[in-house]
Amino acid sequence: MTKNEDRYMWLALGVVIVGTFMSILDSSIVNVAVPKMMTIFGASTDQIEWVITGYMLTMSIIIPLTGYLGERFGLKKLYIFALSVFTVGSALCGLASSTETMIAARVVQAIGGGMIMPVGMAMIFQIVPLEKRGLALGVWGIAAMAAPAIGPTLSGYIVQYMDWRLIFTINIPVGIIGVTLAFIILRETEVKTDKKFDYLGASTSAIGLFTLLLGLSQGNSKGWTSGYILVLFVIAAISLSAFIFIELNIDNPLLELRILKIFPFSLSLLISCITTIGMYGALFLLPIYIQNIRGYTPMQSGMISLPSAIVTGIMMPISGRIFDKFGAKWITVIGTIVLASASFALSKLSLDTGYSVIVIIMMFRGLGMGMAMMPAQTSGMNSVPRELSGKATALSNTVRQVSGSFGIAILTTVLQRREAFHTVRFSEGINLNSPALINAQNAFSSTAMQHGLNQVTGKSAFLTQIYTNLMKQVAVAGINDSLLIATFICLAGVPLAFFIRDAKKKPVVDNEVSADVQ
Repeated sequence: MTKNEDRYMWLALGVVIVGTFMSILDSSIVNVAVPKMMTIFGASTDQIEWVITGYMLTMSIIIPLTGYLGERFGLKKLYIFALSVFTVGSALCGLASSTETMIAARVVQAIGGGMIMPVGMAMIFQIVPLEKRGLALGVWGIAAMAAPAIGPTLSGYIVQYMDWRLIFTINIPVGIIGVTLAFIILRETEVKTDKKFDYLGASTSAIGLFTLLLGLSQGNSKGWTSGYILVLFVIAAISLSAFIFIELNIDNPLLELRILKIFPFSLSLLISCITTIGMYGALFLLPIYIQNIRGYTPMQSGMISLPSAIVTGIMMPISGRIFDKFGAKWITVIGTIVLASASFALSKLSLDTGYSVIVIIMMFRGLGMGMAMMPAQTSGMNSVPRELSGKATALSNTVRQVSGSFGIAILTTVLQRREAFHTVRFSEGINLNSPALINAQNAFSSTAMQHGLNQVTGKSAFLTQIYTNLMKQVAVAGINDSLLIATFICLAGVPLAFFIRDAKKKPVVDNEVSADVQ
């Protein structure tokens, strides 16, 4: 690799990181601002959830298309288009005057956001030589892993101290800079003008993924056995079955499912799914514990994840360098063990767990994430022929999108059912006629009367306090049980990591793998 090529590689990587960071940051930054939007727009919970759900569903439709679009129009053009649409969508979100206009603007934003990450990854695999991919993807992974942790912190600060619309409009200058740099720096990739669009595959994947993710996101609120959710899952099953059949029997499939015949890629995809579920578990459950139970502000909640993001950011390029020299197996094994151990430590939360203790556990968790995710993913992508990298990244990001939603659905269901179980269990332990409780009630009523309350009001306040404490204990127990399930899911990645092939073995030649895939 010449000096000029090396310089171009790092400049292009920087351009890709700008877009990746913006896209992933926006996926997590909106959640903290939802209560504010509900107040401003006068929206109900069912209405405002479409600000998040609409973004997710649009991304699920767009991501599978990126492989074809990148080959047909070129990755540079597609990346610039995606970044431009995302920036315009961000501006529209900042100007939204109602729930409906905000949802529409988020859909526009998701059209660009859904393309940025898979297109960026495909560009990296086109630009970076095999021997430097670990380090390059480690640097890129700083943005991919840090953004979900930084998002709540930044959003909490903006919502608490500034204008909440800045969570969207802050993307505009960054997007303009990113598009300008992409025009100047990036080189166009090979364009295949003869590529035919897979209309049947696109329509069946869109219907299947839309209904599957909608069912997963609304299963807890509507009921998993309700007719509405069951119909969604039946449509998803039929559509995705048809999609798989179509993709395996046409010459130019939308998603090249035959890539799954490449064992290292399939293995890395499975490990990535497991770590994604583990990552989303803590990101989803911890804010409930920190804000709803412990009473911390959104800003303080976000700050808990910030040191973890820093540790992940530091570890990403280090693990990439280790991968380039020694392969992915052992660093992935160690990373998944650290991730599972930290998740287990989080499952021991209580009502008086120290803030600093949680921060330290999250830092170890960030260390595990930084070690486990990128080496395994890079190992799998390195086994894919260069000309199939666009299709591989589209498939990888589609699976990751589904696994993230699936993980949140599983852990939400566990949380609700375990809360119901613990409510009954803890309630059975309360005896309102016990001497200790009667004495406490009398003392409380006496204090209340000294402050001008009558005896009935004092007793009511005492029982309310008992109920509040009980519900907090129930919620903590439910969260701990859910995090324990997340621990077991993370542990499932440990034996799988032992199957990662030694990087020092002779790699398979691209044309041989391409022939096998065909």
